[in-house]
Amino acid sequence: MIDIKKEGILLKKRALAFEEEGVLNPAVIREGGQVHMFYRAVGKGNYSSVGYCKLNGPLTIEDRLDSPLLIPEYDYESHGVEDPRIVKIENLYYLTYTAYDGVNALGCLAVSKDLVHFKKKGIIAPQVGYDEFRMLAETHGAINQKYLRYNEQGQVAHKQGKPVLLWDKNLIFFPRRINSKLYFLHRIKPDIQIAAINDIDELTAAYWHSYFLELDNHILLSPKLPHEISYVGGGCPPIETEHGWLLIYHSVYDTVKGYVYCACAALLDLENPGQELCRLPYALFQPEHDWELNGEVNNVCFPTGAALFGDTLYVYYGAADEQIAVASMSFSSLLNELLLYKKADKKTKHNGHSHESSAR
Repeated sequence: MIDIKKEGILLKKRALAFEEEGVLNPAVIREGGQVHMFYRAVGKGNYSSVGYCKLNGPLTIEDRLDSPLLIPEYDYESHGVEDPRIVKIENLYYLTYTAYDGVNALGCLAVSKDLVHFKKKGIIAPQVGYDEFRMLAETHGAINQKYLRYNEQGQVAHKQGKPVLLWDKNLIFFPRRINSKLYFLHRIKPDIQIAAINDIDELTAAYWHSYFLELDNHILLSPKLPHEISYVGGGCPPIETEHGWLLIYHSVYDTVKGYVYCACAALLDLENPGQELCRLPYALFQPEHDWELNGEVNNVCFPTGAALFGDTLYVYYGAADEQIAVASMSFSSLLNELLLYKKADKKTKHNGHSHESSAR
């Protein structure tokens, strides 16, 4: 087991209109000794924007804006700019977020050269209805029934005058090109999917049409463990290590009191990140303290950003959808623990068994 230290609450909501209902799910990126944090701020009526603060080291707030850095500007994000993640690829920062228009929730991209001025590139996730998705995805046979259960949305084609589209959230880029390609994760419940492109402009309707025809080939992680039995989704941007890409993701399981959100860890192949090498068979950490158990949404640890200082990995997460907290752990210990299960997976497969999820 990994020794996890819950550092406690880092950021609380303030009596400012844009964040009076909560602050949560931050994107973070380290530059030198500072950490830049871009967090989801929730105002009255559940309208979200992106706030900003700067940390000196991993835990000390040095500066915090009193107004949002990114706000809804277009119809597709009219109800909120939510759950950002950020990476730097070459000389450009890629900030992805979920745009919500009151009906649809879809992955978007904004880019920056200075972490101050961002240019929105619009929706890059697929814009398809449920029926079209099902038709394409089932071309080669039946798909996991959870896709149908979570994405059917009452079989309504229009709502509030808008077409009802397949929700596609947790869009997260890898922090460098891999074999000259841009890789990113995204999530259509219940799995985490992965995509690879040469350029953002490739993400057309035709691209996604072909993608869904081969959906099974793009599934990265499927639920297979008790703490992720309901569904899984992306968390922090992948971290490159000599052993593979470390992925901190979130899992969800259902209880009589509702869903419980946990932080989890897996290792992906360096040159072929669509290949899972191993994952921890238990949650990395889960709700246990009052700030995680009680809030706008109870029982939530939702990891979205990580920063490495020496051998200490700091994971920043939304706590009960109301505050931002931090957990820390030994980076080397986490990798060593994961590698134990990589060896176990290899041994099991050598004996003729597979750890592939039946959901896949």
